[in-house]
Amino acid sequence: MDRPHLLGMTPSDLVSAAATRGGALTIGEARRVLASLISEGAPNLADMPRPISKAKRAWLTEHFRWERPRVVDQSHDPTDDSTKLLFQAHDGALFEAVRIGLDKPDHHTVCLSSQAGCAMGCDFCATGRLGLHRHLQGWEIVGAFCAARDRTAGRVSGAVFMGQGEPLHNYDAVLQAAAVLNHPCGGRIDKKAITISTVGLVPQIQRYVADGARYRLIVSLTSALPDKRERLLPIASRWSLDELAEALDGLRRTGQRVTLAWVLMGGVNDEPEEVEALARAFGSLRPVVNVIDVNDSRPDGYRRSTAAEKNLFVDALAAHRLPFTLRYSVGRASDAACGMLASKRLAPTL
Repeated sequence: MDRPHLLGMTPSDLVSAAATRGGALTIGEARRVLASLISEGAPNLADMPRPISKAKRAWLTEHFRWERPRVVDQSHDPTDDSTKLLFQAHDGALFEAVRIGLDKPDHHTVCLSSQAGCAMGCDFCATGRLGLHRHLQGWEIVGAFCAARDRTAGRVSGAVFMGQGEPLHNYDAVLQAAAVLNHPCGGRIDKKAITISTVGLVPQIQRYVADGARYRLIVSLTSALPDKRERLLPIASRWSLDELAEALDGLRRTGQRVTLAWVLMGGVNDEPEEVEALARAFGSLRPVVNVIDVNDSRPDGYRRSTAAEKNLFVDALAAHRLPFTLRYSVGRASDAACGMLASKRLAPTL
């Protein structure tokens, strides 16, 4: 039987996993193990700040694993103090995470990948142009978080699943990782500070609602004109805007705010007609629209909207009484910004 990984577990998971392997851990012992390894970053069971008996540590060593993904490169963007980490898994898969400073002094969030590569094929996203190598496991996601956190001066108080991959395509691992990040013996991140992004996988959004998940969900809409949205986000051809709106209405009925991400591209999706279509399709949900400038390093890639074009777009949002937030994308100088996570070392393997 393969040894399961401790970084992907909550205390109750560990108690159950130990029992299936003929061992016995109390919930208190499981909490001490996971708090030591995840919350406090102990490198191994021998150095646990919250020790359990030597016999049980030896048994855990025989039946479980706790190594982190290996950091093989990192780059720092001095303009905004963000740091991108490149990880290599045991099978050679490469994926990235970015530590991002928040407005509050000495507070940070970590942008996490959910896959090595991505299958969604979004035309404006560097990872989407690589294709999918594989899903990440929950422990790999948590391990990446721990590695970024432990390289941070100050507190990491948030986690966003907006790195490489489509989080809801890897639903089980992402929700398990989020549970560990939220747990007091795990990442100790408040649910409201854990954000999961999706390009709009309708069945998975419906499952998310049915499961009672209470993290912050953001849907990357980017266009409310069906033909254009399908060109920009090919997966959009699977479900109509009406089906997506119905799924998001289910989220709204749970008391959660509907948030839509809009990657703004000059001359592509910044016209007032886009806002009119957005208001028709989603206005009844009273969504918040997060507007973020496109990041495309290709010479012939998408350009950012000019100040005049952006002002025209946000004025149209205001005219339709659609709340909006202008988001600043950090890490552009180190290819760590939104839409740019696709390591040069990753491309040949995908």
